[in-house]
Parts: sequence; structure tokens; C-alpha cells
Amino acid sequence: MSEKRAVVLGAAGFIGSHLTDRLLAEGWRVTGMDNFITGTRRNLEHLSREPRFDFVEGDICQPLDAITGRVDAVLDFASPASPIDYLKHPFETLHVGSHGVENALRLAKRAGAVFVLSSTSEVYGDPLEHPQRESYWGNVNPIGPRAVYDEAKRFAEAITVAYRRYEKVDVRIARIFNTYGPRMRLDDGRIVPTFVAQALRGQPITVFGEGTQTRSFCYVDDNVEGIWRLLHARFQDPVNIGNPHEMTVLQFAEAVQRFVGSHCPIVHEPLPEDDPRVRRPDITRAKEVLGWEPRVGFEDGMRRTIAWFRERV
Repeated sequence: MSEKRAVVLGAAGFIGSHLTDRLLAEGWRVTGMDNFITGTRRNLEHLSREPRFDFVEGDICQPLDAITGRVDAVLDFASPASPIDYLKHPFETLHVGSHGVENALRLAKRAGAVFVLSSTSEVYGDPLEHPQRESYWGNVNPIGPRAVYDEAKRFAEAITVAYRRYEKVDVRIARIFNTYGPRMRLDDGRIVPTFVAQALRGQPITVFGEGTQTRSFCYVDDNVEGIWRLLHARFQDPVNIGNPHEMTVLQFAEAVQRFVGSHCPIVHEPLPEDDPRVRRPDITRAKEVLGWEPRVGFEDGMRRTIAWFRERV
């Protein structure tokens, strides 16, 4: 059997670059694409002499006609994902979740490839169900500041399912919860790099509100393992990929202080509009369909992540 080939859209991003590494490690050829709005060239530098990797700089909101030949899988990880990024690039976020996803789906249809959509726990909005199951329809403000991301991803799921139903594309939908690890940008505004960078610099850790809102954190290696298994599963409905271990934001800030060995104070700032009060995945489906659950413990994952950030602060 000849070598399989994957196209990873958003390959220079945090998860996209780790996923590219995994595919290469499994013996695949990989074509990466990114326009570097939020991805960084640094994330792919280690692949500069990898013969099974090639890169196309481009925007998936434009037709993907430059990608030709055999394609076995199209994995769409091309979107701003942090509030700072999608509020800075609102139209790009909306476009990549609509025009971009459809262009990726058209490529998958043309090539007869499996299509994997990186969706998000944000499709659940500020959830009224806890923990969140894939059957939950969500509680999203369609005109709030976060809507450019939330609704783009909800539309992305809708068009992906439409291509499954009407165009017979073989699709996968990963609803990704908070993921952390090496290669996150220090300035991307998400809780892990923000708190870690503040602690390493001896700055106050900024907690929004009272810090009673909850989050769940999945180490990137576990995330990629879940996506790898989803790619190979014959299952076309959404699957939560995340860690069900839940903690408050204040507890997370205190853990960062402890891991870094910092005595920097914790300060409180006003809670952003539509900030979710709770977030924890129900991963029953992932366990049953993929045989997957997170393996990397929180302390182990954070120490690996902090070590990576420490060299870059």
C-alpha cells in the first residue's frame, strides 16, 4: 500500500503543528497550509529538512486548487482560537469558519478524503447543562462579542454535516475543550499562557471576576491522540475531546503560583461579557467510540508546559 497523505490546514498553529508531527511519526506524508495570522513559523522550523513534509503558505478562504494529487485526509485546524485573536480578527474568524471550511470540504470531496473538523467546546456557549454532552445544543449569544468565534464554529459544524448528508463526504467532528502545552503563544490571551507568563515574570496574575468559573485542561499530547483515533474511527457525529478534571480559575491560578514557585499576587478584574461560568466535557462518547481518555496528569502536563515557557519568557 502506498504512503498515505494528509493535508493539515492551520499547520503552524498550536494544535495543528503537534498534529502534523503525529501524522509524520505514523508514516504519513503531510502538506501543511497556514497564512500565519495566528500560527508561527517557529512551530514548523524543526520540519525544514523533513522530506515527507511540504508547506503551502496560503489562506483557506481562497480555493485550495494548489493542493493536487492523492489526499487521504483533510484536517481543518485553521482558525483563531483565543479571545484576543478572534476579537482582533473578527471577519477573518467568521470567514475561515464558513468560506474556509467549505473550501476544505470541497477539497476532501474532490479527493475522496476523510474530513476532520476542529470544532470547539465554545459551541456550548455558557452552558445550562453540566458537564456538557454532545447532545446538548448550547446556550450561545449570537450577537455578543464572542459570537464571531462561537457562531463560526457552529456554522462550521452545520456545513460539515450538510456535506456529509448531501455530498457523502466522510466527516469527523472534534469538539475540543481547553488544551495546553508547548508551542502556545505567550501573548495569545488564553488562561494557561497568560497566567504562566505573568508568574514567570513576577507580575500579578489577573483573574477575571471572583475566579469561581470553572475550566478543564487537556494536555496537547492527549488531545492529538484523541484526534488521531477519531480520524480512524467510523463515526461521523461530534465527539468531545477534553479532560473532565475540572477546577476553578482561582484554583488554577494558585496551582500556577505553586508550580512556578512564584509569590506574585492574584488580582481580580471585571468578568468579560458572555464568559462561560462552567466548562467540563462529558467524554463518555470518546471512551466508547475511540477507547480514549486523557492520560497526562495535570501536574505533569503543567510542569512540561512551564519548562517550555520558561525558556521563552
